[in-house]
Amino acid sequence: MAYWRLMLEGLVVIALLFFAIPVKVPPPQTKQQPTQQFHSYMKQFNKSYQTDTSEYDKRFQAFQDALSSIELYNSLRKHNDTAIYGLTQFSDLTKDEFLSNHLTKSKQIRHKIPNHNDNSEENDDFKRNPSKEQRIKRQILGNGLPPKVDWRLKGIISDVKSQGLCGACWAFSTVQTIEAMYAKTHNLTLLSVQQMIDCAENGNLGCMGGDICGLLSWLFKNNITIQSEKEYPFTSKTEKCHMKASLPKKNIHIKKYSCFSLVGTEDELLKWLANNGPVAVAINALSWQNYLGGVIQHHCSGLPGSLNHAVQIVGYDLTAEIPYYIVKNSWGTTFGNKGYVNLAIGENICGLANEVSMIDVV
Repeated sequence: MAYWRLMLEGLVVIALLFFAIPVKVPPPQTKQQPTQQFHSYMKQFNKSYQTDTSEYDKRFQAFQDALSSIELYNSLRKHNDTAIYGLTQFSDLTKDEFLSNHLTKSKQIRHKIPNHNDNSEENDDFKRNPSKEQRIKRQILGNGLPPKVDWRLKGIISDVKSQGLCGACWAFSTVQTIEAMYAKTHNLTLLSVQQMIDCAENGNLGCMGGDICGLLSWLFKNNITIQSEKEYPFTSKTEKCHMKASLPKKNIHIKKYSCFSLVGTEDELLKWLANNGPVAVAINALSWQNYLGGVIQHHCSGLPGSLNHAVQIVGYDLTAEIPYYIVKNSWGTTFGNKGYVNLAIGENICGLANEVSMIDVV
């Protein structure tokens, strides 16, 4: 009996080991993980609202929304070169705050932009994922053109700047394109964005927003002399216009410009980039809030009414698995790929082909 009792007790002990030990393992701390991530985020981006309870709660909620958006966007990636999303300096902002502080409210293009091909149609590219065959078709668009164009390598593109909380992307993209076109035959000269913010007419509203084509029309029709950044420095706010009434003839003027819709005819945009230089375009950048790098192929509407930002296109790469434009932004070098964004070619991604501004200077 003693022998069987010992055997029975041994079996009970062994059974308890199998069934009791797993119970002692604590469940995953999923609820604490976002908090820990948030504290790391605050440290990384030097955020200082932790002592303000209401502000902290608001930012934490926006941060969690950003995590959900990042997870969704990254789950749709089908290629290693496709855009990847993660935490940025904007990840603690609500969508409305991001739109208000760093973009402009979505608008229909104020100026009638002629379409380079009247038979083309405007497409909504929201959540489209181009197939391999479509990518090959985009490569064919570049037939006869250099496989790669990057005007940064020619020394005519100025450094990436930050517009801060001033909604003057329209002025940054236009002025920097004028700089580049002038630098093709002269030394690179940094020009005044602030002059445009303070002085441009045609419905432009300084740091409250504006329009590339409206700015170019004002510069051209009034034969405005563009001052240097040193003469008229950026202040990140709209101030009283104080541009000089007369300047030497050697200063820069708009010789001619054009604003086209190239929806459906992006081969014309590629030709200009290859043979002439960079362009300024209106864009829909609402989905760029958490962009880290890679080629954007979807997640943003291409309709004219969704345009809310302006950027400069400085080149393209047709040899990549996903052919793309090289886009210079104005949110500083910590955003995206050192301040740059890559957009897929041929699909009017983010509306880039709705308002394309080509500039020549003297």
